[in-house]
Amino acid sequence: MQNEGQTVIIATKNKGKAKEFEALFNEKGYGIKTLLDYPELEDVDETGSSFNENALLKAETISRQLNTLVLADDSGLKVEALYGQPGIYSARYAGEEKNDARNNAKLLNELAETSRDKRQAAFHCSLALAAPGKESLVIEGQLKGLIVDVPRGTNGFGYDPLFYVPEKDKTMAELTQEEKNKISHRAVALKKLDTVLDDWLNNK
Repeated sequence: MQNEGQTVIIATKNKGKAKEFEALFNEKGYGIKTLLDYPELEDVDETGSSFNENALLKAETISRQLNTLVLADDSGLKVEALYGQPGIYSARYAGEEKNDARNNAKLLNELAETSRDKRQAAFHCSLALAAPGKESLVIEGQLKGLIVDVPRGTNGFGYDPLFYVPEKDKTMAELTQEEKNKISHRAVALKKLDTVLDDWLNNK
């Protein structure tokens, strides 16, 4: 596939997130850029009704604008007792302005009457890869866990202090970055992406 200097645009302004994808694409001979390299681009409105739709919307819109390969992700927390909420609204659960502390407080409040054995949850990640003239690729990854009563740990962000991983006997915010990178929903999606990426890239 012909690419603009064999570059993939990661549709994020978060350098840490982009770094998670960098090793995989470098291995395939692709350089990485992020939205920080394209300040003139307007934010894509995430009007989809699912993680997959929002990831696709971002990837395909930016791919059309820049005429190149784009990877976008949409991720969040799904809580069974709340019928999958906060879901696609995870970042703005407590209001339009993103605020981790308020989001966590709202989640704990919503689960106040829910016993520990019914607090199953999953972190979900949808990755979408788009390129001009190609059918887009969507990959999903999940990490299952439970929501605890009291925030624990300082290594994470978002809902990490409330998300308990049974096999580690720790919350996500109590894990090291290295541990998180091995088991996170994004890591699971990345591993799946790795198994199909070559075929997709080489399929004209």
